[in-house]
Amino acid sequence: MHTIPVRLVRGRSHRYDVVVQSGLLEQLPNRLGFLAGGNDLFIITDATVNRLYGRQLARGCDREGVRALVLEVPPGESSKNADLVFRLHTELLTHGITRRSLIVAFGGGVIGDLAGFVAATVLRGVPFVQVPTTLLAQVDSSIGGKVGIDHPVGKNLIGAFCQPGAVFIDPRVLATLPARQFRNGLAEVVKIAAALDAGFFSFLVKRRRAVTRTNVRLLESVIARAVGLKAAVVEKDEFERDARRSLNLGHTLGHAIEAATSYRIQHGEAVSMGMAAEAAIAVSLGLMTREECGRLYALLRSLGLPVAFPRIRDRALFMAALSMDKKGVRGAPRFVLPAGIGASALGVEVPPALIDRLLGIGT
Repeated sequence: MHTIPVRLVRGRSHRYDVVVQSGLLEQLPNRLGFLAGGNDLFIITDATVNRLYGRQLARGCDREGVRALVLEVPPGESSKNADLVFRLHTELLTHGITRRSLIVAFGGGVIGDLAGFVAATVLRGVPFVQVPTTLLAQVDSSIGGKVGIDHPVGKNLIGAFCQPGAVFIDPRVLATLPARQFRNGLAEVVKIAAALDAGFFSFLVKRRRAVTRTNVRLLESVIARAVGLKAAVVEKDEFERDARRSLNLGHTLGHAIEAATSYRIQHGEAVSMGMAAEAAIAVSLGLMTREECGRLYALLRSLGLPVAFPRIRDRALFMAALSMDKKGVRGAPRFVLPAGIGASALGVEVPPALIDRLLGIGT
């Protein structure tokens, strides 16, 4: 078992633990009952996770004498919308939620974002915990308190910072994760290593063939290391004003890729493409050597991740999405670029002509 503390200072000290342990799901009803302290538990999950694990968790809560209600939503990015938030608000209020209740975000990144935003807004804030079931959510989106929903103008533009009371990660649930979704998570693992830790990057290169959905022992170590790196950054910069922006490596272009392709390209795939393209830009600007860029490309490819930039048919749509990036200044995007392996350059302004030339937009 790995326990990674996240220590924050918001007027007064605030701490929560991220627990990474194989088989943790079996212990979860007892742990949730303790955190709920006899109050009602509301489990927000999607149809896929509910079928695989939700009913098992609900039965476990019943055996522990914990009152739990499961609220199911459709799977996928389309669930991160204001109408569904309002529907969940209504269900929670109808079933008597109070500020002492506990909301459980039980699913992947979409569920964590959605349930966390619901917890942040219902009754002006109800405690919640994250139980991520995808690799992407386990190593990235469940840590750090960024919650929110999408807007027609862009992804994740409506949201809040709302830290969970705890994060419980069981690598065993990844055995049922589709291979494509597992690769999506690996993109975020590579991002963390490439942005923050050259030693971790080298470790991934050496163990790249062994990182599989069923290699639970290795997964536990990889997840714990990635979580530890992200937690250290979040502790320094909870509200993403400075150092935490390094975790957006690959995301400036990645989010624009998702929007410009109507989300046919999934998040981790888009982040992988974004990292590869941003590494090429970094080489052009003298921030990264060609050899380092090649190492990043080789690792991504070896993990089954795409590095070629997709054909963008609508340059205007792509550039509009790029301009909505939250790191931008007065509508001009500011990039996080790799400054070698394990380091990042923040707030880099990249000329649009260079983006067009390197990425072949409109050709």
